[in-house]
Amino acid sequence: MKVILVFTLKYILPLLALAALVTWMARRWHVWFGNYPEQPYSALARPGRIMLTFGDELESSRNVSWQCDSVLRPSMVQTVCLADSDTVCTEAVGEVFASRRGRVAYYVARLRHLEANREYAYRVVTDTMASPWYHFQTYGEGRSRFSFLYVGDVQDTLCGQANRFLRQALRHHPASEFVVCGGDLTERPTDQHWAQTYRDVDSVAQAMPLLCVTGNHDYLKGLVRRLERRFPLIFSYFLDSAVDDNMVYTLNYGPVQFFLLDSNRELPYLLRQRSWLEQELSQSRAKWKILVLHHPLYSIKGRNNLIQRWVFDGVVRRYGVDLVLQGHEHAYARMTMHNKESGQPVTPVYTVSHCSPKNYRIAFNRRFDRFGISSRYYQTVEVSQDTLVLAAYEVYGHTLYDSLRIVKPDRGVAHIDDLGRDIPEYLEYTPNPHKRKDLNFARRIQAYKKRRAVGQ
Repeated sequence: MKVILVFTLKYILPLLALAALVTWMARRWHVWFGNYPEQPYSALARPGRIMLTFGDELESSRNVSWQCDSVLRPSMVQTVCLADSDTVCTEAVGEVFASRRGRVAYYVARLRHLEANREYAYRVVTDTMASPWYHFQTYGEGRSRFSFLYVGDVQDTLCGQANRFLRQALRHHPASEFVVCGGDLTERPTDQHWAQTYRDVDSVAQAMPLLCVTGNHDYLKGLVRRLERRFPLIFSYFLDSAVDDNMVYTLNYGPVQFFLLDSNRELPYLLRQRSWLEQELSQSRAKWKILVLHHPLYSIKGRNNLIQRWVFDGVVRRYGVDLVLQGHEHAYARMTMHNKESGQPVTPVYTVSHCSPKNYRIAFNRRFDRFGISSRYYQTVEVSQDTLVLAAYEVYGHTLYDSLRIVKPDRGVAHIDDLGRDIPEYLEYTPNPHKRKDLNFARRIQAYKKRRAVGQ
């Protein structure tokens, strides 16, 4: 019996453990290393896939990117200020990008002649071929009031529903001056998925700037993840702002300074981004500071993203960031820090959001103020002098789901008002009775409901 026990401990158990490890790795292999296949594609014969973004760090700057053909040709953007009808031609810089199954020429024009508080018409021209005319607005610099729209992961696989959601959201919130995305705007880094993404933002991304950070779905998987060159060619502000291959960017807009990070990278890259962020924050004179990144610093799924939190969160709190906009975890959540002595809520405020077809199971951590599951959401952020108001809406019906107000006087202590306290949380979920994870999630939901009912 002793010999059998020794043999089992020495050989059988290690073999069983190895077999279990191999089985688990085989199941996870595609998640870690499997890339969605890209179908062969041809370059657009005429200028298309036009994207209007911001440019340098200044509010009035704009970049325009587009595609046409697979070889470089003379290209430019023609802009007309409608106040005086003068036409300005801005030469574009071109670059041929080769993906796994095709080649296409990208162009970027940097518009630096724009004046504040003007309406412009523009079109892109490659060789002798021109796009239709589009319009955008610049706003008065130095003003203390404006608003923008925020969306988390989009990853549309529903034949263009995201375009309808975005256009409806902007109709409900016509004062929005631009759109910010927390990464994973596209489902996979393939031409066919980017084609769907351009359909999603059609009539939106040509009329107002779209500001987007990188998400994990923008990367090609491997032992070292790789971001295709096409991403900064589309979101062309990264062409000038990237630091040591890190997609970072900052923008001053009215009283707000935005800071964009690439949370998908390996630790050495994240540490370089922390140095960049600390330097930018230490030099910032903006009244309001907003950070945008893909991975939540405080995960709503459990203990995820601990490296990102360790790298960035101390800097975020030390330098007075007011709002952290995040995605990735496919649910809604809002978290407010609290003063250890008084218990009063303090900045930064952290939000997680998405408007994708996929919903994830979450952990209902007690540190969060509220959650939303089984639906899609977007946020509006309105800045007005000493006040910033964050509001979350359900995509379906555009009904108010959550709201919070930060009041930060020039002198004195900032305070936070929870305007969404009395709005019921959407926690409906129908589990698959044959899936243990679904049943466990349903039990977590019920436990959270009971906890909320007794005020804990």
